[in-house]
Amino acid sequence: MDKISKIEAAKRDPQKKLRVAAYARVSTGSAEQLVSLETQKNHYERYIRARPDWSYAGLYYDEGISGTSMANRDGLLRMLSDCDKGKIDYIIVKSISRLSRNTVDSLEIVRKLNEKGINIFFEKEKIDTGSMESELLLSILSGLAESESHSIASNEKWAIQQKFRDGTYKISYPPYGYI
Repeated sequence: MDKISKIEAAKRDPQKKLRVAAYARVSTGSAEQLVSLETQKNHYERYIRARPDWSYAGLYYDEGISGTSMANRDGLLRMLSDCDKGKIDYIIVKSISRLSRNTVDSLEIVRKLNEKGINIFFEKEKIDTGSMESELLLSILSGLAESESHSIASNEKWAIQQKFRDGTYKISYPPYGYI
């Protein structure tokens, strides 16, 4: 049986402000999603700046990018790079599904950041990775986020196939050469 060990967070100087960043992501470029992204950006900047014991370390975001893979997620990759450079002490994310819809990626990100003493707070789930007793809850919720992504994709594919069968599928733009 594997041995489980808990990595304790690095102790911080209480006089020094915590450098806090936020991460946001929307999976489509629709107008509704872009409004959501702007709302998240404004909320987190105000939320972080309102705390006297925190300093604003930036807002990282990805627009119109799926959370099923870390590829092409420049905002997330830039944030992780800044964590490696020691520019960030704490991260706030709306929910686990905004960080990643891939269980392995979620756990790898959390583990990598915990090793550096950087915790993540998932606002919706009210989970702070610095005070987790185990990764079990995070694994379950990450798995649900991944499963939800597969379900959404499957439902959308099914709907398109049904519209084709019914002859009601509408192409949103005319084929080349036709107006």
